[in-house]
Amino acid sequence: MEADLKYPVPVFSDDVGDGPYRKIELPMSPVEEMRVGINGVAMLSQLTGIGQYTYNLVRELQMMHLTPWLFYGTDWRQDIRPMAMPGMDVAKNLFKRLIPRPYVAQRFLLQRLFSRGARQHRIQLYHEPNFMSYRFHGPAVVTVHDLSWMRYPETQPAERVREMNRVMPITMQTAAHILVDSEFVRREVIEHYGLSEERVTKTLLGVAAEFKPLNANQCAPILDAYRLQFGRYILAVATLEPRKNLVSVIAAFAQLPETIRRRYPLVIVGMRGWGESLASDSVRQMIARGEVRLTGYVPQADLPSLYAGARLFVYQSLYEGFGLPPLEAMACGVPVIVSNRASLPEVVGNAGILTEPLDDGRIAQHMREVIEDDALHQSLSKAGRQRAETFTWRRCAAETMAVYRKVLRAL
Repeated sequence: MEADLKYPVPVFSDDVGDGPYRKIELPMSPVEEMRVGINGVAMLSQLTGIGQYTYNLVRELQMMHLTPWLFYGTDWRQDIRPMAMPGMDVAKNLFKRLIPRPYVAQRFLLQRLFSRGARQHRIQLYHEPNFMSYRFHGPAVVTVHDLSWMRYPETQPAERVREMNRVMPITMQTAAHILVDSEFVRREVIEHYGLSEERVTKTLLGVAAEFKPLNANQCAPILDAYRLQFGRYILAVATLEPRKNLVSVIAAFAQLPETIRRRYPLVIVGMRGWGESLASDSVRQMIARGEVRLTGYVPQADLPSLYAGARLFVYQSLYEGFGLPPLEAMACGVPVIVSNRASLPEVVGNAGILTEPLDDGRIAQHMREVIEDDALHQSLSKAGRQRAETFTWRRCAAETMAVYRKVLRAL
């Protein structure tokens, strides 16, 4: 029986950048009655997009007094592990090199551990935040962040594409409900898999509170460690893989006058992914001159200062289901130049500069404009902050919890 309890959930217009907050109240049953299991394996590695989504969602659910059980591969726990497990990424890469069909083998092993723990902890509802769900005796909610393995299969390892094509049709058929990060992905999922509108819900992602404007003194401890000057560099944050299209960003940067390149180096933050090589002669020369700097993966705690200290942020991905880095940059008051493809216009709206991602000449032109035009810089900074304020992890978690309740009520 449902308790007479209500929780205010902020709801926005379809264009999240327009209009004020509008609150509604959804009937809620006590969260203690819900035994939810969430796959937390993505939080064991250095946090990129899916790991960030899982971490922030779980953290907000806990603040809303729902404490899910988290599957970490070898065990189940109710606390968020505070940092990546040492050597996890090295071990995963070694496993992929040494084991035939590593994705299949890994999935087989984890399925057994998952099933055992789900029974032990009497999980009622299982949420898979990372596409491919495990077999489960009850209802499953699955988050599908994009269809990149289908739209751009050449940008991902062939073994991963094969496994996604094998598992995802089954996942989509058996899941009680599908969550997506944007309306763009919602339309793609419904049309490709032939799902009903009612089975797919958009829950826009959020931006964490630590991403906010910071002054030079506040950024100094972090920027000094990376030998950067406040307001004197161009920033790109992306995993080094073909879909992120860093090649176009570098090509655009190379067209800037030498005086600008030296004064505003291009700083690329991100761990090396799959199939991306930035080792051309021209790139090596710019690296040698200090014009292009590759930091590799940086700790999450360093990112707010790295964003806030940049003159501008560039993100020219070919395909994104949402795109957290531009939103984080906007929240820090940094102007963004973003690809006009997929979900990115939905996230950025009119608060940033949208460009064709393969037109490096136009990207270069916009880079120079934002660097040299202080009025344009200030206008974009203000617009970006205002739009970013409408994206919150609390709303994402509240809407996700509403889906949990809807699914459990239907049993």
